[in-house]
Amino acid sequence: MEPVFRLLRVILCLGLLTTGVQAADNPIAVGNQLPDFTLPAPEDAAHRSYLGLTSADPFKISQIKAQVVIIEIFSMYCPHCQREAPTVNTFFQKIETNPKFKDTVKLIGIGAGNSLFEINFFKKKYAVPFPLFPDADFTIHQKVGEVRTPYFIGVKIKNGSATIYYSQLGGPEDSRQFLEKLLSQAGL
Repeated sequence: MEPVFRLLRVILCLGLLTTGVQAADNPIAVGNQLPDFTLPAPEDAAHRSYLGLTSADPFKISQIKAQVVIIEIFSMYCPHCQREAPTVNTFFQKIETNPKFKDTVKLIGIGAGNSLFEINFFKKKYAVPFPLFPDADFTIHQKVGEVRTPYFIGVKIKNGSATIYYSQLGGPEDSRQFLEKLLSQAGL
């Protein structure tokens, strides 16, 4: 009987790997507050500086020194996330090279079901220049509605709160148009 269970486990894992996503039951809606969760401070001092964090303590999105934070919910096993990684990197570079948005807009990634090892592997393989955070136990993923990946959430930071202004499945096909869309919807 044990080999049957092993085979079923392998089939289930392969099914998850080929889809690379979790079912979206109830994605968070525009106008709502971002659910409450904390992230570990990045080990990289440059990433802590990028986010405006003054300590290595866990933090909330609303503590990031920016007017807008764009969150990509991804999975290292998601083929769409893998395919779009270079475009998301270009998107990040467009923000960072624009003096008007460099200190105003920040981008982070949260790896749904991914460990620190897995996000570091993804970061290295796809040369991701912005901070990535693990969500190995799917806690954050559940709080944002068990969305499919890649999923992008735009939040406005004001007076210690993070209000969702963008919530959408799928990433940028064109980094310039995606940036214009997100900035326009944020009112920037």
